Amino acid sequence: MKLLKLVIASATVALLANGAAQADAPAREAVMKEIGAAMGGLGRIAKGEVAYDAAAAEAAKAALIAAAAAVPEAFKEEGPADAASESKAEIWTNWEDFVKQADALTAAATAADVSSAEAIGASMAALGGTCKDCHTAYRVMK
Repeated sequence: MKLLKLVIASATVALLANGAAQADAPAREAVMKEIGAAMGGLGRIAKGEVAYDAAAAEAAKAALIAAAAAVPEAFKEEGPADAASESKAEIWTNWEDFVKQADALTAAATAADVSSAEAIGASMAALGGTCKDCHTAYRVMK
Protein backbone atom coordinates (compact mmCIF):
# COMPACT_ATOMS: atom_id res chain seq x y z
CA MET A 1 0.00 0.00 0.00
CA LYS A 2 2.86 2.36 0.86
CA LEU A 3 4.48 1.76 -2.52
CA LEU A 4 1.17 2.36 -4.30
CA LYS A 5 0.71 5.70 -2.53
CA LEU A 6 4.26 6.74 -3.42
CA VAL A 7 3.76 5.75 -7.06
CA ILE A 8 0.48 7.67 -7.24
CA ALA A 9 2.00 10.74 -5.59
CA SER A 10 5.02 10.66 -7.90
CA ALA A 11 2.87 10.17 -10.99
CA THR A 12 0.62 13.05 -9.97
CA VAL A 13 3.54 15.40 -9.50
CA ALA A 14 5.14 14.25 -12.77
CA LEU A 15 1.93 15.08 -14.59
CA LEU A 16 1.73 18.42 -12.82
CA ALA A 17 5.32 19.23 -13.70
CA ASN A 18 4.72 18.28 -17.32
CA GLY A 19 1.70 20.55 -17.44
CA ALA A 20 3.65 23.21 -15.60
CA ALA A 21 6.23 23.19 -18.36
CA GLN A 22 3.53 24.83 -20.44
CA ALA A 23 3.72 27.65 -17.86
CA ASP A 24 -0.01 28.14 -17.61
CA ALA A 25 -1.61 29.40 -14.44
CA PRO A 26 -3.67 26.23 -13.81
CA ALA A 27 -0.48 24.13 -13.80
CA ARG A 28 1.17 26.54 -11.37
CA GLU A 29 -1.87 26.43 -9.16
CA ALA A 30 -1.89 22.63 -9.31
CA VAL A 31 1.71 22.41 -8.11
CA MET A 32 1.03 24.83 -5.27
CA LYS A 33 -2.16 22.95 -4.32
CA GLU A 34 -0.16 19.71 -4.19
CA ILE A 35 2.25 21.39 -1.78
CA GLY A 36 -0.68 22.63 0.28
CA ALA A 37 -2.30 19.19 0.35
CA ALA A 38 0.91 17.50 1.45
CA MET A 39 1.55 20.14 4.12
CA GLY A 40 -2.04 19.88 5.28
CA GLY A 41 -1.81 16.11 5.59
CA LEU A 42 1.39 16.33 7.60
CA GLY A 43 -0.04 19.14 9.71
CA ARG A 44 -3.15 17.13 10.59
CA ILE A 45 -0.95 14.25 11.74
CA ALA A 46 1.28 16.60 13.76
CA LYS A 47 -1.74 18.19 15.46
CA GLY A 48 -3.23 14.80 16.29
CA GLU A 49 -6.30 15.47 14.15
CA VAL A 50 -5.69 12.15 12.40
CA ALA A 51 -3.87 9.09 13.66
CA TYR A 52 -0.26 8.66 12.65
CA ASP A 53 0.07 6.44 9.60
CA ALA A 54 3.65 5.82 8.47
CA ALA A 55 2.67 5.09 4.86
CA ALA A 56 0.51 8.22 4.62
CA ALA A 57 3.25 10.35 6.18
CA GLU A 58 5.87 8.99 3.77
CA ALA A 59 3.52 9.52 0.82
CA ALA A 60 2.86 13.12 1.89
CA LYS A 61 6.60 13.71 2.27
CA ALA A 62 7.31 12.24 -1.17
CA ALA A 63 4.55 14.35 -2.74
CA LEU A 64 5.89 17.47 -1.01
CA ILE A 65 9.45 16.83 -2.21
CA ALA A 66 8.32 16.23 -5.79
CA ALA A 67 5.98 19.23 -5.89
CA ALA A 68 8.58 21.54 -4.35
CA ALA A 69 11.09 20.39 -6.95
CA ALA A 70 8.53 21.16 -9.68
CA VAL A 71 8.04 24.80 -8.61
CA PRO A 72 10.81 26.37 -10.72
CA GLU A 73 9.62 24.62 -13.88
CA ALA A 74 6.02 25.60 -13.14
CA PHE A 75 6.98 29.27 -12.91
CA LYS A 76 9.74 29.22 -15.54
CA GLU A 77 7.92 31.37 -18.06
CA GLU A 78 6.81 34.77 -16.90
CA GLY A 79 3.21 34.77 -15.81
CA PRO A 80 0.42 36.90 -17.16
CA ALA A 81 -0.26 40.31 -15.71
CA ASP A 82 -3.55 38.98 -14.41
CA ALA A 83 -5.15 40.83 -11.51
CA ALA A 84 -6.50 37.51 -10.21
CA SER A 85 -3.02 35.97 -10.01
CA GLU A 86 -1.45 35.55 -6.61
CA SER A 87 2.04 35.61 -8.13
CA LYS A 88 4.04 38.81 -7.76
CA ALA A 89 6.07 40.08 -10.71
CA GLU A 90 9.11 39.90 -8.43
CA ILE A 91 9.25 36.14 -9.12
CA TRP A 92 10.68 36.84 -12.55
CA THR A 93 12.73 39.91 -11.67
CA ASN A 94 14.34 38.02 -8.75
CA TRP A 95 14.38 34.61 -10.43
CA GLU A 96 17.53 33.28 -8.76
CA ASP A 97 16.17 34.06 -5.30
CA PHE A 98 12.81 32.52 -6.18
CA VAL A 99 14.53 29.29 -7.24
CA LYS A 100 16.62 29.43 -4.05
CA GLN A 101 13.37 29.66 -2.04
CA ALA A 102 11.92 26.63 -3.89
CA ASP A 103 15.17 24.73 -3.30
CA ALA A 104 14.92 25.56 0.41
CA LEU A 105 11.47 23.95 0.54
CA THR A 106 12.76 20.89 -1.30
CA ALA A 107 15.65 20.62 1.17
CA ALA A 108 13.38 21.07 4.20
CA ALA A 109 10.97 18.45 2.85
CA THR A 110 13.81 16.04 2.18
CA ALA A 111 15.14 16.54 5.71
CA ALA A 112 11.70 16.26 7.35
CA ASP A 113 11.42 13.43 9.84
CA VAL A 114 8.08 11.68 9.39
CA SER A 115 8.80 8.73 11.69
CA SER A 116 6.16 9.80 14.24
CA ALA A 117 3.57 12.49 14.83
CA GLU A 118 5.98 14.21 17.20
CA ALA A 119 8.78 14.15 14.65
CA ILE A 120 6.47 15.59 12.02
CA GLY A 121 5.50 18.36 14.43
CA ALA A 122 9.16 19.20 14.95
CA SER A 123 9.72 19.28 11.18
CA MET A 124 6.73 21.52 10.49
CA ALA A 125 8.47 24.67 11.76
CA ALA A 126 11.19 24.40 9.11
CA LEU A 127 8.70 23.46 6.42
CA GLY A 128 6.27 26.24 7.31
CA GLY A 129 9.09 28.75 7.54
CA THR A 130 10.16 28.09 3.97
CA CYS A 131 6.58 28.51 2.77
CA LYS A 132 6.18 31.76 4.71
CA ASP A 133 9.45 33.21 3.45
CA CYS A 134 8.57 32.58 -0.18
CA HIS A 135 4.95 33.70 0.16
CA THR A 136 6.02 36.91 1.87
CA ALA A 137 8.34 37.76 -1.01
CA TYR A 138 6.48 36.36 -3.99
CA ARG A 139 2.76 35.94 -3.31
CA VAL A 140 0.09 38.59 -3.38
CA MET A 141 -1.70 38.20 -0.09
CA LYS A 142 -5.42 38.75 -0.49
